Amino acid sequence: MVQNTNSNQLKSYQSFAQGISPAGTPLFNVGILIGPGFLPMDMAGVHAVFGFCPGVEIHLIWKSLDLVEGFPSWWTKPTTTFADCPDVLDVFAIPMLAPETVNDPEVIAFVAEKGRKAKYLIGVCNGVVLFGAAGLLKGKRVTTSLNSLPLLKKLGAAEVVTTGGVAVDGNLYTARPSIGSFEAALLVADKALGRKAAQLANLVIEYDPIPPLGPGTVANVGKEIADHYEGLIADIINDYSVGTIPAYQKWATA
Repeated sequence: MVQNTNSNQLKSYQSFAQGISPAGTPLFNVGILIGPGFLPMDMAGVHAVFGFCPGVEIHLIWKSLDLVEGFPSWWTKPTTTFADCPDVLDVFAIPMLAPETVNDPEVIAFVAEKGRKAKYLIGVCNGVVLFGAAGLLKGKRVTTSLNSLPLLKKLGAAEVVTTGGVAVDGNLYTARPSIGSFEAALLVADKALGRKAAQLANLVIEYDPIPPLGPGTVANVGKEIADHYEGLIADIINDYSVGTIPAYQKWATA
């Protein structure tokens, strides 16, 4: 349930929504960058947590309002274009996007502009790489998905965290895939909107992860599966480096 001032809410949800965001609640703009090849699992937590926070308007941002296909097979309609995006976002979040999207100079320029103005930044999985291309990881303590960790140093990071959950450095919150989007969003909600608002969202989504197969780590799944995964994603990681490293060299000094 998105507390979006422009949404047409179903009657059955109205009292619930109004209870979270009573009349007069200050507006809190959350922008989530989507685009061809975005991974829905990496934005779901940000969308869900802030959707149950007071005053939040969620913007699904892309160049146009045309449908974009997430990966795998998740069609989504953007709500806000680059041109119409609020000048200053309270939260600017980026999930994993395809290399073709991450390497796009227009996308990088947009992230550089909005990222420098936003009050809080959330990067999930290889969304962190796009922040790096825009020069926003320079001197920061960060993390990302397993196979992209070595790339972060080339994008200006001062420290790359290889274990644990969310890495926090000032207003920058970076996280591993999927569940990391929930954890980063909860931490930002707690900081930006207060403990009561964050705990209410925490309860509404009943965040209490218990991995049925154990953690998604190399130590748990074993070398055979880990090597197979590394082979599957190797070309994608290499494709990121082709565009992001030259972009970083431009934007880090902008």
